[in-house]
Amino acid sequence: MKILVTGSNGQLGQDVVKALLAHGHEVIGCGTAELPVQAVDSGPSPFFSYQPLNITDERAVGLALSAIQPGALIHCAAWTAVDAAENPLVFDEVWAVNAIGSENLAKACAAVGAKMLYISTDYVFDGHGETPWPPDSRDFGPLNVYGKSKLEGEEAVRRHLDRFFVARVSWLYGLGGKNFVKTMLRAGCANEQVRVVCDQVGTPTYTADVAAILAAMVVTNQYGHYHVANSGGYISWQAFCEEIYRQAGLSTRVIPVTTAEYGLLKAIRPMNSRLDIRKLCELGIHPPHWQDALRRFLAESCMADELRANRA
Repeated sequence: MKILVTGSNGQLGQDVVKALLAHGHEVIGCGTAELPVQAVDSGPSPFFSYQPLNITDERAVGLALSAIQPGALIHCAAWTAVDAAENPLVFDEVWAVNAIGSENLAKACAAVGAKMLYISTDYVFDGHGETPWPPDSRDFGPLNVYGKSKLEGEEAVRRHLDRFFVARVSWLYGLGGKNFVKTMLRAGCANEQVRVVCDQVGTPTYTADVAAILAAMVVTNQYGHYHVANSGGYISWQAFCEEIYRQAGLSTRVIPVTTAEYGLLKAIRPMNSRLDIRKLCELGIHPPHWQDALRRFLAESCMADELRANRA
């Protein structure tokens, strides 16, 4: 299948391209950069091409999809700087990418008959309670600009398409971008103790595993809403940090603090980021355990070993 991937230079997008190529698809990556970022461990492929595309330009999007004629589009592009999005000076830019850009792509997919897989987020919910959010829930209540813009992107997909997937993700980390694991590894190597939030709960999720799931999902006709995360239950950021240090062989002490005590953040975070992933079983997809995912990330990145060596 010919599949277009927006945001192919991003943390998730790079892994999605790799997963699709591994399944033998023809992949066209696109983004705002003039050149593609070479995904980790993936060499040049005759089945991959790249073109710059501004998804906020409706005409450009329409022309691009008309020329490419993809069978499917996986929409990974997004403004994800959650705190920066709270700045009124960038609101229009955030909305243009996450809401208007998504609508432009949905319209273009409808015009060329392509299915669309939209990457969304747990931030579309209000984060209250302790019950995992079911994928077909409509109990929306985003707490910040990022969540509101991503929800509007979801609504645009639902308005314009019948053949769509909405795949909500949270707590992502991967080889190709900035994330919590990398930040905590650096902090753990530089400090004897770190303060980490203990009252926000979710499931840490490796982008390589998400990408493999999306690659399996997009070829089906089991359209609808899904939550995509690693298995193994739900933990706090504090507990995740402790497991990072345990697996990395660091003795750094983790000091639990509440969200209120931690402060610093401009955007309100959901306290309950538990995503119910049982619907994936309907597709025969069983995500790996989050502890195993972390083990593989640490082995593949070699980051912990490099930081310890530098410290020594």
